[in-house]
Amino acid sequence: MRPRRSRTAAVRVEPSRFAVRDTLSESLAGILQRPARSALTALGTVLGVGTFVAVLGLTATTSSQIDGRFNLLTATEVTVEDIAREQNAFAEPGFPADADLRVERLGGVRHAGVFHTVRLDPATGGVRAAPVGGGAGGGERTDVVAASPGALRAAVPRLCQGRLYDEYHSGTRQRVAVLGSGAAARLGITTLDTGPAVFIGAEPFTVIGIIEDVERKAELLLSVAVPRTTAEEIWGAPGGGGTTMLVATEVGAAQQVARLAPTALRPDHPEYLKAVPPPDPRTLRSGVTSDLEQLFLILAGICLVIGAVGIANTTLVAVLERTGEIGLRRALGARGRHITTQFLAESGALGALGGLVGTSLGTLTVVGVAVVRDWTPVVHPATVATAPLLGLVTGLLAGLYPAWRAARIQPAEALRR
Repeated sequence: MRPRRSRTAAVRVEPSRFAVRDTLSESLAGILQRPARSALTALGTVLGVGTFVAVLGLTATTSSQIDGRFNLLTATEVTVEDIAREQNAFAEPGFPADADLRVERLGGVRHAGVFHTVRLDPATGGVRAAPVGGGAGGGERTDVVAASPGALRAAVPRLCQGRLYDEYHSGTRQRVAVLGSGAAARLGITTLDTGPAVFIGAEPFTVIGIIEDVERKAELLLSVAVPRTTAEEIWGAPGGGGTTMLVATEVGAAQQVARLAPTALRPDHPEYLKAVPPPDPRTLRSGVTSDLEQLFLILAGICLVIGAVGIANTTLVAVLERTGEIGLRRALGARGRHITTQFLAESGALGALGGLVGTSLGTLTVVGVAVVRDWTPVVHPATVATAPLLGLVTGLLAGLYPAWRAARIQPAEALRR
């Protein structure tokens, strides 16, 4: 005979469960309930993640361009300085008369030449486009550079008019001049059709060329270049040093040329000359990219913080607006962790959505800038894979406090509101 079950016996109640499918569906419904607000909430994360991707991509792209530029320009430039007077106060100038020819015979050298700035006597006047009257550009000083033909070629100039002087002009000490575009504008010389001349002090020089741009020694654009031999005949050799040789080399030959140039120029006293090889492009690149990354990653971090604050604020407002709904769910058996999970899922979804959109926009920004600048875009796969996760983490962190507030709402109190 079975024992009769008491009516007052406790009935076991199974604890409520919140499946993953239910969590995702409720979160999606909460986001789509107010799509405009959700879009604006995710905008901060979009900007933050997009800036993050764009910064890393543009930094990697510019690093690649820095490598190429240094290989073509800085990594192929060597300068040799005359320090003879520092070694011996009675020493002769460090550069011999045939310095250009000696260095150009070295393997890997494209062009080489010696130059120095002419020290003019202020009493004789500066550079003028007329024999009488003011100087260049209302009193602005224009430098006169005494340069051998090889020095001009080593600067890789681009002419807009005329030509450069050559070994014939230098060997016969012709009084010819080549103007930089800035100096020509100061002097009011716009064409060579009229055979213009400039006066350096009282000495006339025929202008045979105007340089529009240079790849090295940008100061030439604001100067008047004359043959070195002509300048030394008129004003004498520069005293106390001050003479420099510019050497343009093939890629990979700069270090070797820097080692051999002093001996090739002065086998008797190589210590009279100091060769300066180009800096290591990898070191300079790391410094430049480090500065760029620090600057722009701070900006990206600020955008992410703004996005997190926006998500937290909107999620908290949603908690207050849905207090009745939360109370009803709690009364029907929902646990506090279920409420927490739901709101965390909503804020995480907004963050992940903003991360995906931001990653796409950041990648498009890198590609767009590279196309406009005719560069090769470089975006690391790790950056693209990590950026959406960064948005997801931002959303989850932003939703922690609102979700905790929602879980603490008591059913009775919520239903009374």
